[in-house]
Amino acid sequence: MNHHIAIAIDGPAASGKSTLARELSKRFGLTMVSSGEMYRAVTWKVLELGVDPKNPSAVIAALDGMDLECGVDGRVSTITVDGERPGAELRSEAVNRSVSTVAAIPEVRHRLVDLQRSYLGFTDVVMEGRDIGTVVFPDTPFKIYIDADADVRANRRVEMGEVDAVHDRDREDSSRKTAPLKIAEGAAILDTSKHTIESGVDAAVSLLEGQGLELRKQP
Repeated sequence: MNHHIAIAIDGPAASGKSTLARELSKRFGLTMVSSGEMYRAVTWKVLELGVDPKNPSAVIAALDGMDLECGVDGRVSTITVDGERPGAELRSEAVNRSVSTVAAIPEVRHRLVDLQRSYLGFTDVVMEGRDIGTVVFPDTPFKIYIDADADVRANRRVEMGEVDAVHDRDREDSSRKTAPLKIAEGAAILDTSKHTIESGVDAAVSLLEGQGLELRKQP
């Protein structure tokens, strides 16, 4: 697995993680992996099954019966649950309300972390989430922690059509016992509050090059 690289991008909700990962993937031919989509997929299935996301034992029992498969479509990660690839449902209000609760369950995180790490077996990845640099790939030297002002992030959520409060999400993600959101050791910090997409990506590339990463643009 050592011949493939992992770029770890962490940060709170609406900080720009997904946008940065997607743009880096396009520029440099990396596989973009959204760990959040995996947690949303499990949460979606839990809700579909009528399981209370606040009941860890019930969630774990449901998880044990799930067939989870990760793959790649082009340069973007995919996840299927029992043969289904959920689409817009992953961004539903119900999933938004429950994903942090489900993601805080250690058994859920352990299973999905194994799937996330499996990508390095066949591709270079830029992976975004909340514990990529601290838990999933703690040994990668290529780590960025993305942040932005709370008001800026709240506005971004509204523009995305999502109404969950970022400060509530921040509190849940930072206070959970298993793999809480925090700045990974050795991570470069990038505040995207005043960046455009283009300037933010350029800033991230500079930080990664400063960490010793050699990137070649795709033709």
